[in-house]
Amino acid sequence: MRPSWLERRDEPPWLRVALAPLVPAALLYAAGAWLHRAVWHRGVRRPRRIGGARVVAVGNVTVGGSAKTPAAAWLARALRERGHRTALVSRGYGRRSDERVVVVSDGARVHAGSAEGGDEPLLLAGLAPGVPVLVGSDRGLAGLRAAGALGAELLVLDDGFQHHRLARDVDVVLIDGRLGFGNRWTLPRGPLREPLSALREASAIGVVDGPLPEADEALVTRLAPAAYRFTAGRRPRGLRPLAGGPWWPARGLEGLRVGLLSGIARPESLRRSVEALGARVVAERTFADHHRYRPRDVRDLARATPIWVTTEKDALKIPASWVGDADVRVLGIALAVDEPKRLLDWLEARLR
Repeated sequence: MRPSWLERRDEPPWLRVALAPLVPAALLYAAGAWLHRAVWHRGVRRPRRIGGARVVAVGNVTVGGSAKTPAAAWLARALRERGHRTALVSRGYGRRSDERVVVVSDGARVHAGSAEGGDEPLLLAGLAPGVPVLVGSDRGLAGLRAAGALGAELLVLDDGFQHHRLARDVDVVLIDGRLGFGNRWTLPRGPLREPLSALREASAIGVVDGPLPEADEALVTRLAPAAYRFTAGRRPRGLRPLAGGPWWPARGLEGLRVGLLSGIARPESLRRSVEALGARVVAERTFADHHRYRPRDVRDLARATPIWVTTEKDALKIPASWVGDADVRVLGIALAVDEPKRLLDWLEARLR
């Protein structure tokens, strides 16, 4: 579970004193992140350009939880529906394979599981059917494979805002409207992955589940006045059994007593979604983000409550045979973009 003080804007004096030992590390981290970006953006090193392919990076400036993976899937699917030969490219965090490039999906069939490709790429394959999904720590190399072997003309990078080795045509930055920039410190003192000055590089900024706190909105306006702005929200798209099967309406949770099972960056987001659907949360088992489940992690779930809810990302790593008599249901979440045609028209014009 992530510390609650990462998002606090009104830190009392005692908390500032308690966290003071983290300040030198945060300043060092911020300097390193700024230098890393500067090396690539000021011409010290040149990013790879993939001939014939345009690149859209989707990312954020905070740690986890801003819906960047659903947004990347939404963009890739929508652009494919507009006739673009699109592929999704991801780092594949947490994968066990040491292959330089893994084709998780060729758009027609899934070829790799979460162990070989990572959690998010397999989720991307499910959220963007028909779109190839490739994984590589060097996303330029994965992009070359997507363009050369699969004919992709447009690459969407999941979590790509801090990946500078591949030249981008558009940088889309997402911000969680409920959390904003937290206490505005970089790691480990706060939730920022790099200084907020990086927002100047954003082509577009999307606020998810907003609006932003007033002070954060003013900061975005000052740092990125020319960025295209849009809004979006996370919406439940249905429930299905952990063992697989058809989806049914998410409102089926209404009035039920349920447990929550998750290993995600912000488990409170699952709680909010489930409670908004009318369920009462009576138990929780929470693990670190990208947790690799073992049988003992889900043992005796039914002792606490018969019905449990987990995320699609977690469900990829939990065989149904492990949960015994517990009724574990998977809650699907989709991104609903406000004024989607306007966003896609702007994006196509920018790519031209």
